[in-house]
Amino acid sequence: MLKSLRNNYVLCIARRWSSSDATTDTAPALRRSKRIKTSRERREHFDAHSRKAEGEGNHIPFPTATQERRLPKKKVALYLGFNGTGYQGMQWNPTASSIEQTLFEALCKAGAVSSLNSTDPKKDPLIVKKINANLPEQIRVWGYTHVMGSFHAKNSCNAREYEYWLPTYTLMPRPPLSLRHCPKVIKPVREYPTDIRIASPSDGDTDAAGYIEPNSPEEFALKSSSYRIDAERLEKFKQAMSMFEGTHNFHNYTIARAYADPSAHRHMMKIQVSEQPTYYQGTEWLSVKLRGQSFMLHQIRKMLSMAMLAARSSSPLTIIDRSFEEKKINIPKAPALGLLLDRPLFQHYNQRIENRSDREPICFDQFQNEMKMFKQEWIYSEIFKSDKADQVFDNFMLMVDSQEGPAFKYINEHGVIPPESVISSKYQ
Repeated sequence: MLKSLRNNYVLCIARRWSSSDATTDTAPALRRSKRIKTSRERREHFDAHSRKAEGEGNHIPFPTATQERRLPKKKVALYLGFNGTGYQGMQWNPTASSIEQTLFEALCKAGAVSSLNSTDPKKDPLIVKKINANLPEQIRVWGYTHVMGSFHAKNSCNAREYEYWLPTYTLMPRPPLSLRHCPKVIKPVREYPTDIRIASPSDGDTDAAGYIEPNSPEEFALKSSSYRIDAERLEKFKQAMSMFEGTHNFHNYTIARAYADPSAHRHMMKIQVSEQPTYYQGTEWLSVKLRGQSFMLHQIRKMLSMAMLAARSSSPLTIIDRSFEEKKINIPKAPALGLLLDRPLFQHYNQRIENRSDREPICFDQFQNEMKMFKQEWIYSEIFKSDKADQVFDNFMLMVDSQEGPAFKYINEHGVIPPESVISSKYQ
């Protein structure tokens, strides 16, 4: 799941946990007494559920009073959040360090998983604290909710809410070529590891056209700390993002999807840009929250990129409407650094159980304060620090501005896609 070690998630998974009254539940015993009515039936039941010692005729029964017994199962949804830095993905991988493996080990150490049944945590009012005590600080469990047996954390999710952070200097207008102090020299080969790759302008040519050097730390510091977005440009960016709301054909916002492919149609429920910027060490940042039924690969990053390119230029926002049409264009991917999954949503599941007194809806709002503090310490601050150290967004804008050829010429004052910007693809 993790495409970058800096991706972060708040999500819900399902486990089978034991009930709180497991040790006092007499129903199984009553059922057994009804089934086994005679001594013969009891002996047959005992024989079927015991084993003989090798070479002896004595029965060795299962488990003794001092041994751990199996407990009835209850299925729960586990709420958690994490920063994936240092891990090699979310899902269990026996050859890699994953979030799921670390979480499972913490469940075992906390006594939430029995040795007889590796998916039976004991219901304990302090179990969440015990689990967190065995987790690194970058992984937190918020709580859990008893769910129906048919619940599936992935399949029962009917919508997701993502958040994307971008520094406002990405919306700084690109200066005309005549006013640029020192245009970047494109080199045929990469001389330094920090050199930025510039894509080839030739259709179908996967080789790089060249490389450019990043801005110096002094240039970047001046740019990132001095720029402040004005109200007009912020409003244009908000309008650009709002044009993605509703159902559209997003074939240009992913890979390997044709315009005629029905799966390219996606529904964006709500997109909200923060009213006020956030500041970190002099740099101004904006937050964008996107709620949709489902998202395709790279879709959010390309949506943010298109909105950035349109808002920082004189291009009318109708270019976004044009991007939903049949013509295939190259929309660059905004950095993955700013993207995180804020929460999955389960409205359809919650509607199914709303009249059941023995089930609670799955909702993250009850952990809002804990999640906010965690994101500020382990998510947002890491995004801001990484951009400050690695100039991630500045390098992205530098790549776009230094691009040769017609690839991005659809960003123009007329809001039209010129023929030279249309790319050839087998996914037409």
